[in-house]
Amino acid sequence: MELLVTSGRTASVALALAACIALGQGGPSGPLQAIHDPREIHLTNVRQITARGGYAEAYWSFDGRRLICQARRGDMPADQMFVLNADGTDERQVSTGAGRCTCGFFLKGDKEILYASTHGHSPIPPNPPDRSKGYVWPVWNRYAIYRARTDGTGAHPIIPKRVEPGRETAYYAEATVSADGKRILFTATLDGDLEIYSMKPDGSDVRRLTSRLGYDGGPVFSPDGSMIAWRAWYPQTVSERNEYRALLAQELVKPSRMEIWVARSDGTNPRQVTKLGGAAFAPYFTPDGKAIIFSSNHHDHGKRKFELYTIKLDGTGLERITYGNEFDCFPMFSRDGRKLVWCSNRNGPSRHTDIFTADWKP
Repeated sequence: MELLVTSGRTASVALALAACIALGQGGPSGPLQAIHDPREIHLTNVRQITARGGYAEAYWSFDGRRLICQARRGDMPADQMFVLNADGTDERQVSTGAGRCTCGFFLKGDKEILYASTHGHSPIPPNPPDRSKGYVWPVWNRYAIYRARTDGTGAHPIIPKRVEPGRETAYYAEATVSADGKRILFTATLDGDLEIYSMKPDGSDVRRLTSRLGYDGGPVFSPDGSMIAWRAWYPQTVSERNEYRALLAQELVKPSRMEIWVARSDGTNPRQVTKLGGAAFAPYFTPDGKAIIFSSNHHDHGKRKFELYTIKLDGTGLERITYGNEFDCFPMFSRDGRKLVWCSNRNGPSRHTDIFTADWKP
């Protein structure tokens, strides 16, 4: 059983936490569990690199030395963007501290980053969505995609090009970058529905890739750039379509039903890969480009627990990868295909989400 914990906090706290784990005792946030289940046969040298909780969407730099993620610290009213070393050290905030941030990614060369933020519309973060409508995700028209240096300086919007305080445009977020660095995928309501688009890194040459009513989101390129994968839900009945449109008009979407789809990189030949029921999301191609790793709750009757799975592009060969028993999500392989990063609640109290890395064993 591999038990190594590091964090951006002081060495004394990290050592104390590691000792608690080794002894099977509680840590500063409550009881701790093993970070590697023996059934996770594709994962070796599993490491928990943060211990503060509150992390999401941790993604590799191109050289595999750093990660970008979103997190909330102390009295922050909303998530901001952070960059940290791959061992969890030297964590630094790289967003402005205003508004609400999500969906960070490194650009080719690792000297610049992308992230979505509402700070250009207002320094005050949007209010959380109304849960009386059920479990919904916000798709605020105040999000814009920003490009900045890796230390956070020089931040400027690339889509839309102009962001004015108090003026809403459309939802722009969920940006990822191709392996050659020449194209960016993102999700937007630019044409009135949640669709996938691609563009150049400067925000030019915008191309729409999907055109079906419903939620198309979380797009990623295959390693060779020839294909894309994304999560989607397309309402089938009149009632479903009406509910979808009504929620979208309120800048909301229900994520409880989603499947994984793939297409050519220009959006042609779209096809459904998973048919699992529940919510399948956060897809990423395996290093060989022949399968997809993603998170799903289809195995849980209560639909509350998420684990990582892989599946071949033809929809066969479904295999469970993680056994964290609550929440394992946001997987991404390093560009060399040797490591996996993901976020998990496996070693702490409920909803205490940290960043984990592992060596990948095909």
